[in-house]
Amino acid sequence: MRLLNTKNYELCFFLGEVPPYAILSHRWLEEEVTFADIQNPQQRQSRKGWVKIWNCCKQAADDGWDYVWIDTCCIDKSDSSELSEAINSMFRWYENAQACYAFLDNVPNRYPSVGMNPYSNYYGPWPWKWHFRSSQWFTRR
Repeated sequence: MRLLNTKNYELCFFLGEVPPYAILSHRWLEEEVTFADIQNPQQRQSRKGWVKIWNCCKQAADDGWDYVWIDTCCIDKSDSSELSEAINSMFRWYENAQACYAFLDNVPNRYPSVGMNPYSNYYGPWPWKWHFRSSQWFTRR
């Protein structure tokens, strides 16, 4: 299993005993950082998906995790046997993760005040609930 170091963004390969790690659940968007990209600092930072990886690593490190697993960059998809193994192992990898972060790309990180939110009558003081419930992450649209 390959894990991404949360502090230096280096991929580390583990056979047998795997250290504690967090995992990122997300939707694939434009310009995801691939296995090849992550190994080249200039290339990875030029991809739109870098912000997602950088934020995941930052949050995981802040929470005390040294490693994260992110499918877009921890799997070498050019190797068909590795890709097949990853597909077969993915459920177990999610199950064994100590933390799972969900990146909800279409949920804003700021919300209007309750009086300005068109959904405030239904959701009361929690206008963010509508954004979470309607996130494309849940439907993978």
